[in-house]
Amino acid sequence: MSLNNFAFTLFTQFSQRGDGKDLDEAIQLSSRAAEQSLTRPSHLSAQRNLAKMRLALWRSQHTPLLLDDAMEHYRAAAQCAPAGVLRRLQLSLQWVKDAEDHQHTSALDAYAQSLQLLDSHISATVSVSSRHQARKNFPPDLSVDAASCALRLGDVCRAVELLEQGRALHWAQIARFRTSLDDLDSRDPRAEMLVKRFRDLSAMLNRPAQTSFDEGRSVTTIEAEAQHYRDLVEEWNKVVEEIRTFEGFSRFLLPPLFRDLREAAREGPVIILIASQVSCDAVIVLHTQLPIRVQLQITLEEVLDLAQKHLSNIRHSDGPDYNIFVEVMGSLWREAISPVVTELKKLLGKGSRIWWCPTSLFTAFPIHSVGEYARGGQVLSKLFISSYTPSLRTLIKARTYTKTTSDIKFAAIGQAEPSFASWKPLHYVHPEVDEIEKLLPTHPVLFTKLTSSESTKQQALRTLQDHQWFHLSCHGKQDLEEPFKSHFAMRDDPLSLLDIIDADISGHEFAFLSACETAMGDRSAPDEAIHLAAGLQFMGVKSVIGTLWSVDDKVAYDLVSAFYKEFCKDGTMDCTMAARALHKAVALLANGEDKVPPQRRAMFIHIGI
Repeated sequence: MSLNNFAFTLFTQFSQRGDGKDLDEAIQLSSRAAEQSLTRPSHLSAQRNLAKMRLALWRSQHTPLLLDDAMEHYRAAAQCAPAGVLRRLQLSLQWVKDAEDHQHTSALDAYAQSLQLLDSHISATVSVSSRHQARKNFPPDLSVDAASCALRLGDVCRAVELLEQGRALHWAQIARFRTSLDDLDSRDPRAEMLVKRFRDLSAMLNRPAQTSFDEGRSVTTIEAEAQHYRDLVEEWNKVVEEIRTFEGFSRFLLPPLFRDLREAAREGPVIILIASQVSCDAVIVLHTQLPIRVQLQITLEEVLDLAQKHLSNIRHSDGPDYNIFVEVMGSLWREAISPVVTELKKLLGKGSRIWWCPTSLFTAFPIHSVGEYARGGQVLSKLFISSYTPSLRTLIKARTYTKTTSDIKFAAIGQAEPSFASWKPLHYVHPEVDEIEKLLPTHPVLFTKLTSSESTKQQALRTLQDHQWFHLSCHGKQDLEEPFKSHFAMRDDPLSLLDIIDADISGHEFAFLSACETAMGDRSAPDEAIHLAAGLQFMGVKSVIGTLWSVDDKVAYDLVSAFYKEFCKDGTMDCTMAARALHKAVALLANGEDKVPPQRRAMFIHIGI
């Protein structure tokens, strides 16, 4: 029997009998095991055992030093590289739990270690879909809880950093393997060699999103492929470490620091909404000032109750009920958003632009539409123009793309009646596309139109890639089981999120997704932002309009018409004006002849710059 196993047996005896001699001997044996296994995987087990044993001693003696020792053993175990990433991740999550349970100051380090290891674990998983499944094996709110821990310790900037580090891991992984190194000094032969190796390895790791690794293959072949992929990841990591030794690249592909993240607020504040077991908070990120923490007077349980009520309402076969919608929007206003608005009013004038970055359960709501509808009170949309961003880095990146200076290539793609599955005909698709053609300025716009007979999956995909501005009018569906298969319904086949990931749309300017559920997301992993609208922005589209739930065909037509009238009124087109144009178009629906109620217009949101 190994020292670790013998020690654990004695510890088990202590747990059952309470004989302190068993515990003392177990600690001695585990200490010896730890000393003898510094370069072996078993070192993790020895340190884990010592952590549990020190905790047992602390429970009986309540000496603070014992609790400190226990957490240091957890730290040593989590840093045991020979044990492998997965075992270290599982151990660090136990460290998080025990540190939180005992309110120990090492909890923040435990969270940071866990997020780093989770990222490494996901990075070494072969395909997009398998990464999504792998992520589901770990706590979905890990980054939110980490941020909440930082907020409790008074470190608001660190809270923002941890949120960015642990959210949207799938998209961060894809972005890593598509990173440019044009700025690295090509005059240095070593730098040139590293850049070439980085690009070669990234190309090998940036597999097509729809690559299948299991169909018709033996278990041995699948395992060999997986091991080869892990080896490539390891070599890629080593190359990245070498790149960081060059001047100006010390933080290459490392989690961003707050001083970099605040660039997201260059054009207006970004409000991050956080719901955790301990507290619910908002963090207002400002460009040149310190971030502002606003403690919300709502609990996680109350947010969950409102989210369930709202999601049940929008899924109703007859459409959302007005009374339930305004009840939820009113509760959110009073208990969560109103105190944020109080702070914003000190900083901004009426009609200013703001960006929302909801996390966890807050992603379920149309935050831009909260307010006291039933009482004729304040409504957020009458105060500010709201946009959304799935992450701060995405917003920063969207602003770095060069603006179109030549002719604007704009495509309007309509598909009213797909031939696959049992879709209902959409009667306003062709009138909508025709209306857009009339409203767009003839110069500098080069207009392309695909009608239902032309809008096959492949033709639509080619058109999207060739046009930096596009409008899709069709059926859309968020796949609740496999969110990367969420899709637009073209004539012959679905145009999926996986297809979009494989497409080259980097640097595209604008997309209007006039389809259902294009910004709904995966409710089991809300912080991964896996939906069509976010996918377009993560892949390079600066400004995107999507929908949080199903939209009526006629309402979509009216909204689109009002939007493009406003968007193109000066004979020019600027993607940074899309949020204002959408804001005015939605207000026009509310106050127009049909007076469209809020639950039938609030699904439209703007994402990006």
